[in-house]
Amino acid sequence: MTPPQRRRRFAKEQPRLTPLATEGSGGTEGKDGKEGDAKAPERLYVVAGPDGQRADLDLVTLVVAGADPPPSATPEQSAILRLCTAPLSVAELSAYLNLPFSVVTVLLTEMLTAELVQARAPIVRQATLPDRSLLEAVMHGLQRL
Repeated sequence: MTPPQRRRRFAKEQPRLTPLATEGSGGTEGKDGKEGDAKAPERLYVVAGPDGQRADLDLVTLVVAGADPPPSATPEQSAILRLCTAPLSVAELSAYLNLPFSVVTVLLTEMLTAELVQARAPIVRQATLPDRSLLEAVMHGLQRL
């Protein structure tokens, strides 16, 4: 049996982003003059809105949707509500939406104040100690060895 051959990986060509339109360029026209051809990515503060107070959310805080998305919800808020039919952690939401934790925290804070979602700390199981008689039996068994 021959060992597998290593193949050199070449960097894939990255798509070139078009520069943002300046004030004097006439809006979002592309190279050929059509309106809306050049689509620049949105900045995160546009998604998150103005930075205000944030709820005390941790990476493992579980979020559950409390209602269907209202018509006034942003696309990100609608996606959160669709994902949270079952409890999801904030870290999972951040990964599914491809958004940083801070942006998801701001979105969830707005949704918590509007009572669209509920957040709760994860359930931590208390470590129950085994019965004392069982521990003594194990200890005596080990001593006899």
